[in-house]
Amino acid sequence: MTAPVAFFIFNRPALTLKVFEAIRQAKPQKLFVIADGPRTERPNEAQKCAATRAVIEQVDWDCEVFKNYSDVNLGCGQRVSTGISWVFEQVEEAIILEDDCLPHPSFFPFCTELLHKYKHEPKIMSISGTNWLGQWKPDQQSYYFNFCGGCWGWATWRRAWLGYDYQIKSWGNEEVKERIRDFVADDQVFETMARVFSQAYKGEVDAWSYQWVFQCCLRKGIEAFPSVNLISNIGFGQDAAHTINAYDVRSNLPLSSLSFPLQEPNAMVIDREYGQMVRKRLSLNNHPILRLKNKIYRMFSKVNNAIALTRSA
Repeated sequence: MTAPVAFFIFNRPALTLKVFEAIRQAKPQKLFVIADGPRTERPNEAQKCAATRAVIEQVDWDCEVFKNYSDVNLGCGQRVSTGISWVFEQVEEAIILEDDCLPHPSFFPFCTELLHKYKHEPKIMSISGTNWLGQWKPDQQSYYFNFCGGCWGWATWRRAWLGYDYQIKSWGNEEVKERIRDFVADDQVFETMARVFSQAYKGEVDAWSYQWVFQCCLRKGIEAFPSVNLISNIGFGQDAAHTINAYDVRSNLPLSSLSFPLQEPNAMVIDREYGQMVRKRLSLNNHPILRLKNKIYRMFSKVNNAIALTRSA
């Protein structure tokens, strides 16, 4: 596999090892590893970070390994965004995985092929491995197009990342907002985007992906996603930064194999029917029973964390 892989790790050695094994099977020629530093207020986190970084020492194939390890904790937003920028200072394209995003083996050739095919196509900003529905009309074509945002196992180019602004300063411009509204052409979708863009603009959230979606929308860029799901997020739970609800409908999505050669779409246009079906599925997270389960789960997680802190004191 010729496409470089960027691997983001932190403090979860068991999850990191699972994703690392999938990378090992793909045998990329270049592996970029980006790690955040431990939080000083968290007991034993330094040891967890060290154990996680030790996983990378198991590289046993012909591969150049580049490491960008932070001694201090930068947080999810700054660590991932600065890490991606560091990667693109050195290579033109990359497949990007976080420590909880488990890929199917066919994820790598899918990304590699499309990175080559759309290398010079400015309309295509990213390639996602996630199909939120599990599958979407796989008998018709191998991949479709959607708004950017499938950042659990994805790939992109330096030319797309160039200009990324963590503070999204231009969101304060009303003309920019109208340009994005016109591009999205769906009030419901725009209002959802506007809410998270405003959070990022005001610095209210420790995230990097909202800013990435903003950049893609501002440049009228879209992403390719596979007709079957190639990425499973296995990291939902109390140790996660954002995906803490273990009963979330997006947790542990089943993986499927993508067939080759790829059957290409007829046109580079957003599949709005897919988007509608995804929103309908994600709305299940608001079901009263699921919300109750998540509330109970969070309650027990807080109790367990308090007990752990007491024992370590």
